[in-house]
Amino acid sequence: MAYARGLVKILITGICGFAGSAIAKAWREAGSQHEIIGVDSLVRAGSETNRVALRRLGVEVIHADVRMASDFEGLPRVDAVIDAAALPSILAGIDGRTSSRQIVEHNLLGTLNILEYCRRTSAAFVMLSTSRVYSIPPLAALPVRIAGDAFEPDQGAPLPPGLSSDGISETFSTSAPVSLYGATKLASEALALEYGSAFDFPVWINRCGVMAGAGQFGRADQGIFSYWIHSWLRGRPLRYIGFDGQGHQVRDCLHPADLVLLLDRQLSEAGVRAPRIINISGGKSSAISLRQLSAWCEARMGPRNVGSDPRPRAFDLPWVVLDAGEAKAHWNWTPQRTASDILEEILVHAQSHPDWLELSAGG
Repeated sequence: MAYARGLVKILITGICGFAGSAIAKAWREAGSQHEIIGVDSLVRAGSETNRVALRRLGVEVIHADVRMASDFEGLPRVDAVIDAAALPSILAGIDGRTSSRQIVEHNLLGTLNILEYCRRTSAAFVMLSTSRVYSIPPLAALPVRIAGDAFEPDQGAPLPPGLSSDGISETFSTSAPVSLYGATKLASEALALEYGSAFDFPVWINRCGVMAGAGQFGRADQGIFSYWIHSWLRGRPLRYIGFDGQGHQVRDCLHPADLVLLLDRQLSEAGVRAPRIINISGGKSSAISLRQLSAWCEARMGPRNVGSDPRPRAFDLPWVVLDAGEAKAHWNWTPQRTASDILEEILVHAQSHPDWLELSAGG
């Protein structure tokens, strides 16, 4: 591909995580000639597995922590940075696994160090952000009804600005509270735009829906689709938590490999007049409730009893689907993999990796 500004060398932060590794692998498997290097702190259980796989594909992986400014001093110059490094859990900072300071250090201080690197090298910056930057109160109070074993917005009631049956648009409120996780990503977005403007390097921010696919690390607060399928197959206990306790809450899903086409276009069109912030998701067509996911699992793996616990849980929302219309309008981008494709891929991985939950969730 002929890049504007000669973009051919790419650094992926968090490359041994699910999203970073999937993007690097997709580029390699597509025969891309990009020179790809990556950094990762390798603190996440399961990340070492991805490092081995990436090295087999000819991707250089450097052990570095984005929180450490000094770790960027020895990195080579690149033309672009894809920032896939983060503590991605909505419960980060309040779950007892990480402290509030740690999530700020990972997700905001880490972004600052990356942006300083981009400033010194004039590298383009692409941030993988999240749907969790959108304001919690109006989403928690969203009027919904049950249709086909899933919640959907009640069109007979007033919907909050920026939300339609197609999903949450980029104009939806980002007012606090958005969770500590959402706040660090939202602050990182603002910081990135300011750095790009002040120091004249391209910045693109992609607010992603729920990532899902084979090899995703298995925790209920991060990779719910992977966690559910692996747990169903292994006979692990499962529960519908919150709301009516029946699993009607809905999320969209997106395979990170489907980002590659968009990333190519963003990096090759550094000066194009397109929105700097866009939603990236499978959209309404990929949206699925936990109850519908259970029906899919039962059809392929046999019946299971799923428990019910209607007690509310922090930050849970009934319906989170991103409207990615801007991505299609400005970048002619739509995901290639359907929800069914993604679920089948996860199941195949689960069948061939019986210890994946233990490996990737740390026990």
